Amino acid sequence: MDRDRISREEVRYLAGLARLRLSEGETETFAVQLNRILSYMEKLNELDTSRVEPMSHVVGMSNAFREDAVQESFSQEEALQNAPEREGGFFKVPRIVKG
Repeated sequence: MDRDRISREEVRYLAGLARLRLSEGETETFAVQLNRILSYMEKLNELDTSRVEPMSHVVGMSNAFREDAVQESFSQEEALQNAPEREGGFFKVPRIVKG
């Protein structure tokens, strides 16, 4: 590895932002691992990607939306048939907010 890009102090600072408590051993381990990741990223930056099309996803994706159309649905009685409790044509649920 060339030089450390992230110091142990920076790892401690980042851990503090994430509200993580790291031991000295964990701090050292993460510093080494983060520096390896950054070294690898620098290696990747050496690649010529000028002829690679930018992409937002690795696999092709298409629009999953459909036209909004009115269609048959459950009747109120069908929707309520398995309700544990109902009242006046509505689902009855336990009160969760006291007031």
